[in-house]
Amino acid sequence: MTRADGSYSVPKRKQLGEKPMTGIQYVTDEKGRRVAVQIDLTSKKLRDLWEDFEDVLVSQSRMKEKGIPLEKVKADLIKSGKLRG
Repeated sequence: MTRADGSYSVPKRKQLGEKPMTGIQYVTDEKGRRVAVQIDLTSKKLRDLWEDFEDVLVSQSRMKEKGIPLEKVKADLIKSGKLRG
């Protein structure tokens, strides 16, 4: 749902008639706005989901890093004995 200021809100699950998600808890501020989330990482499904999310964050944080050509990486690995040429 888009608001007048251009931001959007996600309908609460109760409004959608869906079951609450187990293993996920939201931390809210004094106005009831979600400010953080707690994820039960003992659940394989949620741990896998978190790892995917974390991979995206790491990838985005490295977008501006200068890449290393594959041939240079291979040459360095061969030189160090970690790869047979």
